[in-house]
Amino acid sequence: MDQLLSSPAIIHGLHKVEARIRRLSGSSTLPGISAGAERVVAAGGKRLRPALTLAASIALGKAPDRRVITAAACVELIHAGSLVHDDLMDRATERRGARTLNAELGDGKALLIGDFMLARAGLAAITAVSRPVAEVLAATVVELAEGQYLETTDLFNADRTRENAFRSITGKTAALFRAGCLVAAVCAHASPEDRARMAAYGEKFGLIFQILDDLLDLTATSEQLGKPAGNDLRQGVYSLPVLLADADVKDLLGRPEQVDEVLRRLRASRMADTTIEYCRGLASDAVAALPVIHDREMATLLYGLPTAYIDRVAATASLTAVS
Repeated sequence: MDQLLSSPAIIHGLHKVEARIRRLSGSSTLPGISAGAERVVAAGGKRLRPALTLAASIALGKAPDRRVITAAACVELIHAGSLVHDDLMDRATERRGARTLNAELGDGKALLIGDFMLARAGLAAITAVSRPVAEVLAATVVELAEGQYLETTDLFNADRTRENAFRSITGKTAALFRAGCLVAAVCAHASPEDRARMAAYGEKFGLIFQILDDLLDLTATSEQLGKPAGNDLRQGVYSLPVLLADADVKDLLGRPEQVDEVLRRLRASRMADTTIEYCRGLASDAVAALPVIHDREMATLLYGLPTAYIDRVAATASLTAVS
């Protein structure tokens, strides 16, 4: 991930994407909405999704023009808006060390600001990019909602299946990574096969990203996460790493009073190793999905990204598990 975000071509593109994100988020006729949306997009984040969109575009032979830049900004704006909704659902008061919109402004205003961000991204896509790109992003917002809803239907469900967890994270996270790669391919006028391949790559990487994020929620400290460690467990979300863990943990699921014991057992188990191994299989699938890439730098970055990201998280998970 560090190599992707340090590429001169990607850095140059991200500067333009950032400016576009700020213009879109601050475009409401109501100053309060603009201020809230701008606060969310300014709160931090690696801008990984738009970076991947830019990389996919360059990889397919399309230098990031205004349409690609706007498409990448729309992807990030959808992500930011979805985070506002996530914080509302989680009743979170802090994200990345700052107070959430719902904690600062109240649930009602936060909800409407999140809605504004999603709608603004869609409007920009249809007016400044293309109808096909707008259709991809609109369908993705539907998937985000469905994936998140599926998660809520399994809260505190000790019998949650791996298949259900996988389906949920495909919708709530992987779909937006897929969309970023797909809109880049659409803007590049790639062939139907190359569009499908690039989309599959984005989805597989998105799955890896979410699974490892869930793993860190169970192994990292609150200081490292910028939010309470084990928060998913306390809210009854039994993520894929939990479902991949040893069977002796399963008998404690569904009991909120046993969260600390579940965390202790998970950290003492092979959960981290099993999850990392699972993600390496997804990384192989992601790389196999890539189309032919003639740009040498982007080929190196995209082929190496899944494994490099896994290695980075694996080191963190291993260190915190033994500390």
